[in-house]
Amino acid sequence: MNATTVRPARPSRARISRPQIVDRLEQFLRDHFDEPIQLAQLCDATGVSERSLRNACHAVCGTSPKRYLTRRRMEAVREALAAARPGATVTRIATDYGFFELGRFAATYSSLFGERPSQTLRGGVMQHESAG
Repeated sequence: MNATTVRPARPSRARISRPQIVDRLEQFLRDHFDEPIQLAQLCDATGVSERSLRNACHAVCGTSPKRYLTRRRMEAVREALAAARPGATVTRIATDYGFFELGRFAATYSSLFGERPSQTLRGGVMQHESAG
């Protein structure tokens, strides 16, 4: 007698494209810029495995999820510095976006944008002062 094994059907997971994964990642990051974020949280937020998340980030963004997160936070800090009102400080803005190692933050910022955070801040404050 030939017995066939019947396997229970696996629940089907809808395939999600790499750009969709990165879109979900981007939305999560926008909502959580000021929080420490672990890779497991990014996987939960995007609904994919760590491997799928890494592959999507590399394919769409050309970098790892953590580096993408750092880059997006840096861009948000740059926008906040450029839009800052008089009295704002680099320290306050950087820590608002989750950067607490300020020396490392300043070095990374300078390498990305070619100027110190304080220079960006001065430019933004001067714009507000001249407009007011």
